[in-house]
Amino acid sequence: MAKKTGYTFPSFFLILSFLLRLLKSFFNKLIKPWTDHLFVPTKHELPLDISARLRLDSEAVDSVSGDFGHLVRVTPAGVFYPSKVQDIVSLVKFSYGLSSSFKIAAKGRGHSVRGQALARNGVVIDMCSLRNGTNERIRVYNNEGMGCGYVDVGGEQMWIDVLKACLEEGVAPVSWTDYLYLTVGGTLSNAGISGQTFRYGPQISNVYELDVVTGRGESKTCSKKLNSELFFAVLGGLGQFGIITRARIAVQPAPRRVKWVRMLYDDFAAFTRDQELLISIHGDKKGVLTGLNYIEGSLIMHQNSPNNWRSSFFSSSDVSRITSLTVPSGIIYCLEVVKYYDDSSCRDIDKELDGLLEGLSYIPGFRFTKDVTFMEFLDRVRKGELELEAKGLWEVPHPWLNLFVPASRISEFNSEVFASILNDPWKATGPFLLYPMLRNKWDDRMSTITPEEDMFYAIGLLHSSGFGNWEVFENQNKALLQFCKEKGMKAKQYLPHFANKDGWRNHFGSKWDRFLTRKARFDPKMILSPGQRIFN
Repeated sequence: MAKKTGYTFPSFFLILSFLLRLLKSFFNKLIKPWTDHLFVPTKHELPLDISARLRLDSEAVDSVSGDFGHLVRVTPAGVFYPSKVQDIVSLVKFSYGLSSSFKIAAKGRGHSVRGQALARNGVVIDMCSLRNGTNERIRVYNNEGMGCGYVDVGGEQMWIDVLKACLEEGVAPVSWTDYLYLTVGGTLSNAGISGQTFRYGPQISNVYELDVVTGRGESKTCSKKLNSELFFAVLGGLGQFGIITRARIAVQPAPRRVKWVRMLYDDFAAFTRDQELLISIHGDKKGVLTGLNYIEGSLIMHQNSPNNWRSSFFSSSDVSRITSLTVPSGIIYCLEVVKYYDDSSCRDIDKELDGLLEGLSYIPGFRFTKDVTFMEFLDRVRKGELELEAKGLWEVPHPWLNLFVPASRISEFNSEVFASILNDPWKATGPFLLYPMLRNKWDDRMSTITPEEDMFYAIGLLHSSGFGNWEVFENQNKALLQFCKEKGMKAKQYLPHFANKDGWRNHFGSKWDRFLTRKARFDPKMILSPGQRIFN
């Protein structure tokens, strides 16, 4: 028979309720209520330098709950607006010092597509607030004649502003992304690729030095020689090891103008053969760099308009000619190349360009050339963005998929993916990009993952959709990834996204253990960049 206590049934529950409330209160104070968005810290619970820059209101929170992809919405507890790097140090150090740390995501332009820069129930740092309405954190050092110029740039700065500041000094970085309204810290946390990558490497291969706030709340300067493990970890590290607050980026004398050429193909083998030939023609001849400066390929599917938001290159009469072409596969392949020039080389530029393109196998009569300024070429996507924005078609779902595919499998990828899985006029909403890169332009010590072959292709399936049908494209992406897996293509995602740790482990392969070791060293409490969903 059970022994009777001195408590009645109701009083027992009163005492139990009191103890639970006490325990909850203690737990909340212990972790400064960051793990549940229902508990909001009051100003007196936070250091003054943090509370003064933290907003918890719905307007601020809503502004950082989504990204460019419009596929995911994740609600943080608050938004942090730093005015200086030390503010970021204070925030991360505060979280690190708690027995149960809150998550932190650094967000620049929010151009991710699957919530990578978001932080559920954590804090999002609005990196752009560091700009304070100015570009003071862009400083160009042009060591003319020494070949070692650079630009020091805050991680919050946009590449378009870096370009403008550099051009005022007659120099420019050599590696770019197609779209320039992205932050320096954002692209360097991934890689930063475009048509210049075959020649100059990705943007991460053109960095001399970084300032980084680690997951321990320590601000460190790093380079290949100083704190090198941190330097290589952060470049392409998906924000897992530190927040980039400054980058020292290589620059060279900037060209004034470019010859911009597009050539059309109806044969995929000829299209890729010519691309691979052109990326092999570059070097130094009598002190002058030879070859092309930019090479990209794209697909025009099912007689869609040859122009798209990436650039309105073709005239209306050219568009009519192109759309009248009849090709067996229904796909026209477009090879796009650029040759830089300035006043000293303008007399010979046409002859040099003709020599480089001689013997290529494009459709006769379908080579188109424009002569534009260097700035106009690099900023080519902006016009399309503004036009779509005016029509309400920019802030729509973007179920994008970016891949690196080994060159040895690219023909199979074309026949099975472009000509089959994607060969549906309703689903081919492009643009679709396809262009080769050389592995020796990448540094294997960095965190970015590429195929192991010497040459591989960047594939970009840049879908746009309505808010009611984006899952159709996501399912298509899943089918494509499954196809690559079943065929053993050893393709790698660029701007990767996986649903579980097994996916990440397979992505990193033999480099997974190194990635884990670096995480344990630089962000042991797994505070940074939770939106990547690698460790949470």
